[in-house]
This record gives sequence, C-alpha cells and structure tokens, in this order.
Amino acid sequence: MAILRRAHHESLTVEENKEALLASQTVIGGFNGKYISYLHTILAYSAFLVALVVGCQTHYYKIVENEYFGYPEEWFPSVSATIGDRYPARAIFQLFIAATATPRFLLLFLWYFVTARRNGVSATFKKVLLFIGVVRTLSCGVFVYVTSSDDHMIHDIGMIIYILCTFPYMFGTIYASSSSLLSSNHTVALKAKRIRKIICGLFICTLGPLIHYFIKHKVDKVPGAYTIYAFFEWSLIMYDVAFDAVSMYDFQTLHIQILDANTVNEQDFDGAYSTVEKSEFKKDAVSSQFACLTEMIYFSADVYLGFVFWSMLTALPLLIWYFPLWDMGISGYEAFLFITLLPVVLGFSFVRNLMRSYRGFFHLISLIGVASYLWPTPTDRLAYAAIGCGISLTTWAATWYEEYDKNGRLDRDIASLSLGLILHNVVKAMWKSNNPIWPIMRFENGGANATGIFIGVLACIALIARDFATKQRAQKQPVNANPNVCWSGVSVGLGAIFFILHSMLSDSAIISRWIARGYSHHQPAPVPWGALVIAALAIGYVLSRRAFVTSYAWWAFGTSSVLGLYYISETPGFIAGLCFAVYTMSIFPSFIRSISVCPIGRTVFVSMLTYNILDLMHVWVVAYAFVPGGPYLREATHIILFVMMGLIGVGLKSLPPVDEKYNKKSSSPVYKSRQRLVNWKLIGLVIAGIFTYISRIPLEKPQPYHSEEKIMTAGIWTIHFALDNDMWASEVRMRDAIRELELDVIGLLESDTQRIIMGNRDLTQSLAEELNMYADYGPGPTGHTWGCTMLSKFPIVNSTHHLLPSPVGELACAIHATLDVYGKHVDVIVSHNGQEEDPLDRKLQTTEIARIMRESPNPFVFLGYVVTTPHVGNYHILMEDGNVNDIDPTDDDRWCEYIAFRGVKRVGYARISHGGITDTEIQSGKFQIVDEADLPKDNYKRIPESEVPAGQRYPQQFYGEGVRNHRYHVFNEPRYFN
Repeated sequence: MAILRRAHHESLTVEENKEALLASQTVIGGFNGKYISYLHTILAYSAFLVALVVGCQTHYYKIVENEYFGYPEEWFPSVSATIGDRYPARAIFQLFIAATATPRFLLLFLWYFVTARRNGVSATFKKVLLFIGVVRTLSCGVFVYVTSSDDHMIHDIGMIIYILCTFPYMFGTIYASSSSLLSSNHTVALKAKRIRKIICGLFICTLGPLIHYFIKHKVDKVPGAYTIYAFFEWSLIMYDVAFDAVSMYDFQTLHIQILDANTVNEQDFDGAYSTVEKSEFKKDAVSSQFACLTEMIYFSADVYLGFVFWSMLTALPLLIWYFPLWDMGISGYEAFLFITLLPVVLGFSFVRNLMRSYRGFFHLISLIGVASYLWPTPTDRLAYAAIGCGISLTTWAATWYEEYDKNGRLDRDIASLSLGLILHNVVKAMWKSNNPIWPIMRFENGGANATGIFIGVLACIALIARDFATKQRAQKQPVNANPNVCWSGVSVGLGAIFFILHSMLSDSAIISRWIARGYSHHQPAPVPWGALVIAALAIGYVLSRRAFVTSYAWWAFGTSSVLGLYYISETPGFIAGLCFAVYTMSIFPSFIRSISVCPIGRTVFVSMLTYNILDLMHVWVVAYAFVPGGPYLREATHIILFVMMGLIGVGLKSLPPVDEKYNKKSSSPVYKSRQRLVNWKLIGLVIAGIFTYISRIPLEKPQPYHSEEKIMTAGIWTIHFALDNDMWASEVRMRDAIRELELDVIGLLESDTQRIIMGNRDLTQSLAEELNMYADYGPGPTGHTWGCTMLSKFPIVNSTHHLLPSPVGELACAIHATLDVYGKHVDVIVSHNGQEEDPLDRKLQTTEIARIMRESPNPFVFLGYVVTTPHVGNYHILMEDGNVNDIDPTDDDRWCEYIAFRGVKRVGYARISHGGITDTEIQSGKFQIVDEADLPKDNYKRIPESEVPAGQRYPQQFYGEGVRNHRYHVFNEPRYFN
C-alpha cells in the first residue's frame, strides 16, 4: 500500500527524513511528489509536439488545409487537424495521452491532499475542485479519442465540458494556492501562486484574439486567419499544461511511500493525513460541509429574489408604456409608476418589524407580480405586476434597515441585490435581451414564467427556513436615526443611482447602443462585447469595499465617464461606459448601507420619488411632442445626466462615516468567509455571461433566399416597439413572418427599445441572430427618436444615421445604407417621418430624404413612413425630387408606408396584414439585380403569377386566410410586373 507524508518533520531535513523512512522494514520504496508533476508535463508536451512534428513530416499540406483555403494562404496546422485527422500522428498522440493519464490522475489526487493540509480551504471546496478536475480530465479523453470526423456532436460536447471546467479549475487552484501552508516554505508557495496567476491571465487574454480570428476565418473567410488562429490555439495548450506543471513547487515537500501492509505499524501512519481523532475530524467536516452548503443555498435564494426584484421593477414601466402608446399621449395608467412609493409605510414601526421578521412570506406574496402573466387582459397584468413590484421593493427596504454589527445581514442583503442585478443582465443575455419572467412573456414567445415562479417559491421557503432556524425575530426598536446624517441627501443620491442602474445598466447592450453612430465592423457590438459590461458591474461591486469609492475624486471619475459615454462614439465611448458601470456599482452598496442610520420610511419614499421624477424626465426627452411641458426637455438627455450626477454628489456629502464596529466586523472570519462566497458567485456570473455571448457569435454568413435568381425581397413594417396588440412580446411572431415572407432586407420602424419604458430590450439582437441577418440598429437612445432598424441578408458596406429636420414635432430618423447585393452596390433608405399634425416637419424631412436619394449614384430602394396621400404634396417631393419610382402608382389606398426604387428591376409588390402584432401592415417589394443595359424602360405592366418564375414569386401560404392572421390583403394577392 502507498501513503502520503508531508516531509518536513521538525528535526529532520527532507533527505534525512527520506532516509529514515526507507530504513524501516515496512517501507519498500518511495519518491518525491514533484516527479509526478515532471512526468505529467513531459508526457503532455511530448504528446502534442511529437504529433506536430510527425504530422508536418507526413501530411503537411493536408493538415494545413481547411474548408476554405490551403497552402500557401494557410501554412500552420491547428491542434485538431494535427492530433485528430491523420495517421500516424493521431495514433502517436493517443499513445502519449494514454501514458499521461496515470500521472494526470495522480496529480489531481496529490493536489487534493495538498489542499487538505491548508488552512482556509473547506472540505466541500477541495472535493468540488477534485470533482471538476476529474470531469475535466475525462472530457479531455472524450474529445481526444472521439474526433470530429468520428462523431462531431460527441467531440464538441467533450470540448465544451472541458472548456467550462477549465475556468473554475484554474480559479479554484489559484484560490487554494492563496491559502496559508502548514509548510514553512511560504516563499515557494507564493512563487507558485504568482506563476499560476500569470499563466491564467495569459490563458484568458488569448481567448479574445482566438475568437476574433476564428470569426475572421469562419464568417469573413479571410485567407491566413486560420493560421493565426492556430497559433493562439497552440498557445492555449502550452498554457494549460504549464498551469499544471506549477504543481512541482507544491509537491516538492511531499513524499510518497510504498509500504508492506503485512508488517506496517500504526505509528507508520502518524501524520500521514491528520493530527486529530478521526471521529472528531469527521464530525467537524460534516458540520462544516453542512454549514457551507446551507449558506450557499440561502445566499443563492437571496440573489434569486434580488433578480426577481429587478425583473419586476424593469417590467413596470414597460407595461405602463403599452397604454400611452395606443392613446398617443397621457393615458392615466402612468399613476401605477408611483407604486414604488409604497415603502413609505415603513415609517410605522409595526409594519417595519413585521416585514423584517417575515421577509420570506412577503417575498412569497410579491411573486404575484411574476404570476401576473396568467391574466390575459393588459390592465389586469399591469395591476398585479405593480402590486408585486411594490411589495418586493418594500420588503427589500425593510431588510436595509439593519445595524452594521447585526451578523452581517445588511451586507448579505446588499450583495444579494447587487448580484441580482448582474444575474438580471446575464439572464437577459441568455434570452437575447428579453427577461423570461416578465409579464409580457409566456411559453409561446419564449417565456419561462412558471419556472421563475417555482424557483421563487423555493427561494422564499429557504428564507423562511433560515429565519426560523436562526430565530432572528426583529424586536420593536427605535429608529436608528443618526443626527450627523442628512437623510434627504442620502435619499436623492440613492434615487439617482436606482435610476442609473435601471435606465443604463439593466441590460448589457445599452452601452453599445449609446455609442453607435452608424454601422461599423469596428465598434463594440452587444454580441460579444456585452460580456464586458457584466464584468464591469462585477468589478464595481468588488471595489465597493474600498473607502475611496465615496470620495469626490471617484465621483469626478464617474462624471467624466458618463459624459464620455454620451459625447464620444465607438470604442472610446464604450470604454467610458464600462468605467461608468464600474463607478455606479461601486457606490451602490454605500448608499444602501447608509439607509440603516436614516429614518427608513421617508428616506426610501424620497429616494423612489427622485427615481420616478428621473424616469419621467427620461421619457419626456423623446416623447416631448405628446406630453405636457415636453418642449422644456426636448432632446435633453445631457440635462438628466448632469442632474443625476449632481444628486449623487449631494448624497456623497451626506453618507455616514464607516464606524469602528463595521471595520471590526469586516475583518472577522465569518465576514471573510461570506465574501469568498460572494466572490465565487461573481466569478460564476461573469463566466456565464462570457460563455453566453461567445455562444451567440454567428458562425455562418447570411445568405439571401433566392440567390440563383438574383432576387432582393425588401419590406417595411412599423412594429410598435415589439409589443403586440394584447401586450405580449412579439419578436417570435415577427421572426416567423419575416422568415416565411423570405424578406432579404426589411426596415423596422418604432424599434428603439433601449429605454426604460420599452424595457431596455434590444429586439434587433434576437431577430438578427435567429434570422441570420446583418443588422443596423439605427439611431440609438442618444438620438432621441422612436427608432428605425434595418436587417439585411446582404453585407452592409456602409451606413449613415440621419436625424431629419424636425423643428416642431418628434425627431425623425433615417438609415442610409449601402449594401453589397450580388456584387453590386445598392443603396437602401429606411426612414420614419413625423406625424400628420406637423406638416412643416414632414415637408422638410421628405425634402432631405429626396436629396440623399438624388445625390446617390447607386441603384436605390426606399422603405419609409411618409404620411401622405399618393400623388399629392410630399409624394411628388419624394418621387420626383428623389429621382425614384413608386413601386405601384395605381395603389391609391396608402397613407403611411411607401416603397420606391431606381436602378433595379421591379418584379412584385405585396401588402400583408399585421396579424395583430401592430396596427400597421407589412409592405414588400421584390426586385431583381440586373445590369443597367438590361433594365426595362417601362415595367409597370402587370402580369399573372403563372408567368413569373417560381424563384421570383411570393410564398403561397399567405393566400386566403394565411398563417397566424398574416395574409395578403387589400389586393388579396401579390402583384407582379414585367
């Protein structure tokens, strides 16, 4: 049998101890643990390097070739091509990997024993780390021995599991390295920890360029990109093996003995594993594991309920917006916004004590807001969602009313609410900018409301169980008022922070939309760069424990960051936005903590009143044409930014100083243990966000529906912010209609949903990804328009966003894009002009659009919302001054949407009913891309569908009753021309 000893007895050196052990008759032999690390490193590197040399010697031209290019464009093989495609390199590699397996498993178990001898590492943690290491090793065997040519799915599953396990394995190993050794050789331990951090950092930094060049190869098909990708891929292999090689430093004080079990004495086991009695050790271990597990469950429940709170808060304005959207003005339902003032009841001590004592029960009641999706009527859904939001907010406010020294409960609650916001961002990334438990969601459009309620109930049960187990019943106490704290300053500052978190940081795509000034391949798009926003929020929370975050120097940093986000475009603006995310999350805990020394009722009341006022200002800047006093805040986002940062500055002056009790608590072992749990949760959320966005990167180039006919099918549709006529999210139904109509290019109007009242959703993400189309979001929230978006199956060569002249009414927007349509540049305009009540605006806007079209030398397609009668007024400006042709001059039943063209061959025209998604139809035109010499002089003659080639026809399923209430209407069929 073999046992493991730590070779540093008090009176013996390592070599003397070794000789003494071997002198015993029970010891057959032994060796130093570091040799296992040596053997693993040599075999692992040999497996890859020998396979590389052999592969290049035997099949060089074949292994450098990929699906698009070969030698000389590609001249270095990828890892997968080297080890999995050809004999004999594949066989040699698999032999070496088989030989590596034994030292690999020994390495994992040795590291398990090393962590067992370190302070600060729980029994549960070391077992989880061992389990992850074993799963990671087995998954490596899966994708090594089952290549992509054998079974592509199994190979990919093994690879994905390996990658998913790599980050917790590396982070867990580094964390264990940070714990103090029982060994006296701390210098070596610190060196090992430093090297691991460097290797882990290199590994993570390599992932960015690796993904970049893979996209360049797979999507853009750039020659030579796969060779560069291969170098980064090989680098990951080198870093991976090197990370495990560092274990040689940890194992050099370990000695493995081979013992004769027949002659072994009990004394030979002294110090082998533990210096305490086994029964006592087991008892402590079980108790420690149970405490760790229950704490993890309780904290996970808190975080989930934090997520539920943010879900209900962000859903409330979205539901309210449905009503003024249809009324085109103040509807009266806006009053539901002020349900957020409900925490004023906490001014009554019996209410405060009741909610604080039975928070689990009140959170359970608040789930009625999530369950509101069960009511089909919009008014009922709004009412129940508002009730749930108010109860949830009041329950959270009651938990904030704690003292610093009350077992860290306040810090736990702050962490839960902060991580709940980060989880909200991650979940929205998974659902492509929708929240699956919003009341506008249901099973039919991708919702997971029932699952959300079920998890919420379990979380509430966990809280109820914790309250009963700890018996922490709140007693009737006087208000914790501190005369040195100005509660009004804290209130307005906290209200401003809530507004920022909701309006700018409740979705990881918002910052990317703020900095867009046109379509560009170089500016940070939401996918995948939204992952950096999630990481920035996590960094901000970690920094919140630092004293400097409440300084005015840090406030100046935050102010300059938000101004950079607003005034600077593309990458510099995005970086400024990330800095602002870090700043906001870093000060959020300080303001929540200050609540415990302020009169809770009036403080939260003023906070949420401030939040509501800023919410309304946020709406007024774009809806100024429909609300009282609108002109005073017209396009005035910059004023809101200065107001909110000014209020935070006022709040900073009112924050209470961190007292001595809090400093002592924050250095206690219990507090540090809880912080480690928070840190692991943060790491998990960031990793989940990263992998979510990586998985969403498109790997295939969009392809038009009828390339063989060189057909471009275009459409225009006003979509009412992706809320259908019954207040359900309509992205799924829109996707199906666009796909079944085979639209290659479509303009979507009223599409800027990155605002509080639209839920900060990014409908462009889901439609573009699921339809596999290029997307131009159009003017973003800083443009102060209702939005226009363009989706295209053809590459966008260039795009310019226009804010059209609007001296009186709402600001009109337009996208002027140049598309690469079958090798020919074709310009497309998507525009949304002003309302009927503003004739001057509409005339100036139409004149500007006509100028853009007239001055373009390319073929042109116009897709727009004009608001005019055919052959009257602005119609002539558009068609004649713009030098374009109406798609069907005989169609007199038009008012809003128009399609016009120039330099392309018109094939067909159709009008499709809206299907209950909005109040506006879909208009579509089919065009054929031909040489200028082949363009007909007059193609207004209509022909029957039977004379049209099959590849140029509209789909048959929209005849008659159609599908999902979409059908050809007005003419009841498409019109075709020759």
